[in-house]
Amino acid sequence: MQLYYASRDGQARRIAIRIAERLARHGVAAPPVDLATAQPSPAELAPAGMVVAVLAVRYGRHLPEAVEFVKTFALLHRPPPLALASVNLTARKPGKDTAEGSVYLRKLIAHHRLKPALATAFAGKLDYPRYSFFDKHIIRFIMLMTGGPTDPTAVVEYTDWDKVDAFADGIAETYLARPDFPTAPNQPPA
Repeated sequence: MQLYYASRDGQARRIAIRIAERLARHGVAAPPVDLATAQPSPAELAPAGMVVAVLAVRYGRHLPEAVEFVKTFALLHRPPPLALASVNLTARKPGKDTAEGSVYLRKLIAHHRLKPALATAFAGKLDYPRYSFFDKHIIRFIMLMTGGPTDPTAVVEYTDWDKVDAFADGIAETYLARPDFPTAPNQPPA
């Protein structure tokens, strides 16, 4: 299994690490790889038993390294199963934290003609003190428009970690249920 993430402020990275830790409890090794430092080639992705991508949104768009990754994945003739998670602050609102309810995730899937085995959206973390002057003011404006907190000292953890754990459990279940996955040591695939 391969696990990738694209993060600007660290929340998608934290989510990817949490998924990796949860997968390890199921006996599945998947060290998270930062797409900003390592973009896989189609030849690297093709043989994966499953690919997991945790991709952050910034200013209404998935990060450039996330889009580059998705473009590469979409080139695969026979892609492995994909588990896709979008991390954004809009997902803090009820109904916006699903594949169907997240406009960012729906657009990404449709635009690249993806067929993920699992897909969801996670709410990120609002951390005004960490942002640059420019980012702080742009994000405050977006929050003002969407009914979110605008106090420039606010730090709000919106991520539902139980939902992250459930997503990781679903990934493990999907991965371990593959017909080519041996059910016991030295047992040939079914």
